[in-house]
Amino acid sequence: MPESKGRAKPTHTPPPPRRGKMTMANPPWFVPVMLGLMLLGLLCVVIFYVTAAASSTAAAYPVPGFNYWNLAIGFGLMVSGFLMTTRWR
Repeated sequence: MPESKGRAKPTHTPPPPRRGKMTMANPPWFVPVMLGLMLLGLLCVVIFYVTAAASSTAAAYPVPGFNYWNLAIGFGLMVSGFLMTTRWR
């Protein structure tokens, strides 16, 4: 019984290299804002703990009426700064 010929498969050619899309650098304000958020958050947390240790009542600083929400604000600022580090190029 005769065998049929197999189809000729084309050789693999790699895709052409990308030339038009270059990685974009961050704007000049990005790193100072990122570091500023992290430092401001750290400062909020430190001020809260220092003023809480100095007084017998709840800490009055950095924002007097927030009490323990000052910690959430401080940690939120730090986390937003750390999230910005994932976009840093």
